[in-house]
Amino acid sequence: MIDPAILTDSVEDEVEEQLFTSLRAKAWSDFFGQEGVKESLLIAIHAAKSRNEPLDHILLYGPPGLGKTTLSHLIAQELGSNVRVTSGTALSRVGDLAAILTNLQPGDVLFIDEIHRLPKAIEETLYPAMEDYGLDIVIGKGPSARTIRLDLPKFTLVGATTRYGLLAGPFRDRFGLIHRLDYYQPQALAVIIEQAAKKLKVVISTDLAVALAQRSRGTPRVALKLLKRVRDFVQVQGRSTISSKDLEQSLAMITIDQMGLDESDRRLLEQIIKKHNGGPVGLSTIAATLSEDTLTVEEVIEPYLLQIGFLKRTNKGRVVTPIAYAHLGITYPKPT
Repeated sequence: MIDPAILTDSVEDEVEEQLFTSLRAKAWSDFFGQEGVKESLLIAIHAAKSRNEPLDHILLYGPPGLGKTTLSHLIAQELGSNVRVTSGTALSRVGDLAAILTNLQPGDVLFIDEIHRLPKAIEETLYPAMEDYGLDIVIGKGPSARTIRLDLPKFTLVGATTRYGLLAGPFRDRFGLIHRLDYYQPQALAVIIEQAAKKLKVVISTDLAVALAQRSRGTPRVALKLLKRVRDFVQVQGRSTISSKDLEQSLAMITIDQMGLDESDRRLLEQIIKKHNGGPVGLSTIAATLSEDTLTVEEVIEPYLLQIGFLKRTNKGRVVTPIAYAHLGITYPKPT
């Protein structure tokens, strides 16, 4: 029997994804931030169109939630073509990839999210598809097996990854355009929040949009999630204008503090301070202390704490910094 909690989580995830899709930028002028990346992509797109050639394959990497999927749709829109979306986890067999590639139209964009998770066999099948627009298919088995090549329409592959270092060198080399997306500054996030608020039919002042942006970890996806929570809070009370009090109360309910730390972040810092004297302490020990797996600690909880300087990695392990002590209201121990 399926756990009802799992079904509830699945429905909530689907609703969240629908929200982000509805708030996604529909035009380049609506996509705020990442100015250098946008300019480079637009130049490449216009140059390819002027030569009547397919756009070079594009690799976008960086932390999650910064707009890689949105950019893929905007690229296709600028090219005047369709976009086919899939992910590295969805392509488990060569036949899955072959079905997608053979159904593309000339000039189409194929967007593969989490491209670092492609199986090795799929990755190697992509090599001739990216270079020569051909697909090598093995027919039969054993001594009678033979390879035939199918011609593919000229397409553009847009890959997105949060783990650039996991991609094989030969695979990375086949992308003509490689761009890293960086975290957003609060001012850019505030513009995104104000635009999204209009679509959600709530009113938020510029000052409050900046205040919300400062708690959003430099990530548009996080900013939109927090805005939705605040929107829910004010609408339940029959209002459409967000006040400073609304912002503070709604974020306090979901334990988001002024620096954007949530309960998991504060718990990690407090446990290292209380049980390990602030560090240094190893990753496996932290995971055991928190009753979490090491992957969750390293890839979900730690990155933001490292980014804002609340945690640092040393040869001996993780160490909580003095500014983290100050934020938590804990006295930093004097050196002995």
